[in-house]
Amino acid sequence: MTSRFMLSVSTAIAVLLAPTFAGAAELHVGAASVSITPDRPVALDGQMMTRISKGVLTPVTANALAIETRDGGAAVEQAVFVSCDLPFIVAPVSRAARERVKERVPDFDTNKIVMSGTHTHTAPVTETGTYEIPESVMQPAEYVEFLAGRIADAVAQAWAARKPAAAGWGLGHAVLAINRRSTYADGAAQMYGTTDAPNFRGFEGGEDHGVEVLCFWGADDALIATAVNVACPAQEVEGLWMIDADFWHPVREALRAKHGNGLVVLGWTGAAGDQSPHLMYNKRAEERMRELRKRTRLDELAQRIVAGWEEAHEGAKQERHGDVAFTHTVQTIELPLRDVTAEEYANAKAKVEEYATDASRRRIMVWHQDAVDRYERQQAGTAAPYKMELHAVRLGDIAIATNDFELYTEFGIQMKSRSRALQTFVIQLAGPGTYVPTPRAARGGGYSAIVESNVVGPEGGQVLVEKTVETINALWPNP
Repeated sequence: MTSRFMLSVSTAIAVLLAPTFAGAAELHVGAASVSITPDRPVALDGQMMTRISKGVLTPVTANALAIETRDGGAAVEQAVFVSCDLPFIVAPVSRAARERVKERVPDFDTNKIVMSGTHTHTAPVTETGTYEIPESVMQPAEYVEFLAGRIADAVAQAWAARKPAAAGWGLGHAVLAINRRSTYADGAAQMYGTTDAPNFRGFEGGEDHGVEVLCFWGADDALIATAVNVACPAQEVEGLWMIDADFWHPVREALRAKHGNGLVVLGWTGAAGDQSPHLMYNKRAEERMRELRKRTRLDELAQRIVAGWEEAHEGAKQERHGDVAFTHTVQTIELPLRDVTAEEYANAKAKVEEYATDASRRRIMVWHQDAVDRYERQQAGTAAPYKMELHAVRLGDIAIATNDFELYTEFGIQMKSRSRALQTFVIQLAGPGTYVPTPRAARGGGYSAIVESNVVGPEGGQVLVEKTVETINALWPNP
């Protein structure tokens, strides 16, 4: 890390909304779920080739949770969380959605909207120019306009539905994600690399099997909403050419079947840049057992999440809090970029030239072009640090922190371990979702750990950890 970057990170943090350490206040909660499913064919995001949707297997939705505390009728603190069945949240989406919300809900501070994606790879593309998309289908800019309106609907409905409520939190467990980076005898690593080769040596990182759960009950004791935080991207069926919410759809269906159709379920993806639900070993044994249980793979994953949720819910419902400390801070932090070496630049530039005339490879060409552009800015001295909006929330004994990335699990475990909160929820994909790898991963190479995959590298990942932990812990000034 250069001294310039260290100076910018340590001294140039722009705090937009400073924390206020109010005591317990009356909790009010509202929730809403709206469809963000397009009514026309669209390009689907998440793969290197263009896929045009052939239909809708399950709806994709935006699920909003509005939280406010009041003291004597006066608002003390606010937040709205919106979980979207999208791969990630790009800037045009968050900007357009906030503009729409401002028109609809003028008394709400739109800086306190937290939007995140579940990382389904079977949802519409939201970025213009990354894929070669035929004119006959809905274009990304059109979908973003539609999406922003629907997100604003969800926020407005949730905000209007606020009523006195109680909150509870709990921790369950489910084996969902497996570290997906295989390592080999020569020190190399590969995402989804073969595990039955003689030179296979194991998996690169640890795993997080926690099911972090928040529950909210109304005055009638009915469950209004629940947020479920798992360190696993929703990409089990990522190769489909159909719109689908992946495992979150059967999870929502199962929870609503038991707790009422009005239950709003937010899926939050924890730090899982090097984890996925795809099987890496014991594949035949796992598939045999799944078939004997007569479940699809999605149903298997959903059943595990629901079982973990029930485990957490059993504890949460025993300790409900209607008057609760609630603080929401928002700040912009600067993270150092990953440097592009001259060799990486030459390799990326050669790939750009190779794919430039092949429209079907536009996505991978753009991927390499970004590394080329970054190197040229780096050489010109115009490369600016990555600016990220960091939300940190205290709700009673628990903390919630966001990041923009597909953050490797090790960084999330650091955050949780060093947090002063009883329980810490880490929400990734609150931004455009590039990978942030560990130092070991960067040495091992392979997709997700090479410069094309990383705008922010291992050094920036550690800076993110330090800044997140510092911000969380400041919400507990007297540990």
